[in-house]
Amino acid sequence: MLRKIIKILGTLSLVLVLVIFASNFVISSTTEDKTFSDVNIVPPNKVGLVLGTSNRIANGSSNPYYTYRINATVSLYKAGKIKFILVSGDNGSIYYNEPNTIKKDLIKKGIPEEVIFLDYAGFRTLDSMVRAKFIFGLDNVTVISQKFHNERAIFIAEQKGLKAIGFNAQDLSTTQGFKVHFREYLARVKVFIDMILNTQPKFYGATIEIK
Repeated sequence: MLRKIIKILGTLSLVLVLVIFASNFVISSTTEDKTFSDVNIVPPNKVGLVLGTSNRIANGSSNPYYTYRINATVSLYKAGKIKFILVSGDNGSIYYNEPNTIKKDLIKKGIPEEVIFLDYAGFRTLDSMVRAKFIFGLDNVTVISQKFHNERAIFIAEQKGLKAIGFNAQDLSTTQGFKVHFREYLARVKVFIDMILNTQPKFYGATIEIK
């Protein structure tokens, strides 16, 4: 009996590893050459979509992923590669508002307030990409996040009919960002589960034109 249990657990573990590997491979391979780290060669787009994250980590210090996304957005705008900025993030409570926080920091960096639009219902990357297409009416977009996140976002976008490229914010080393990179492997599996279940954004709402 014990041997059967061990065999079943071993088989399940192997299947899980294969699913994680396959999910990662499909997303990375299908988005190859669609992300850019050099502002001089990234193609221009009307709108840059910043994917939100907290500006602080658990111990209260600055979140480098957040800081690097702000810097990437500013460099992209100042290089004339985007005309408008759509900030999509979590606004789950009165005490936590990613879009407003990002907007304030972008303005501090010299971005005009009138070119910044906010999506308060970007609770997940899926929500952000679907809403960019169906709420904000975008056909093309430049996603701004770290490369691993951009790849997943681009893959989701293309499944929903939104043409996307990514501008890669600076990343952390594998050691420094181990937890985030590990979660990314699981998040990529979730992408395919969402596809199978036809998961929809938490909210839709009225359309908003970016102009």
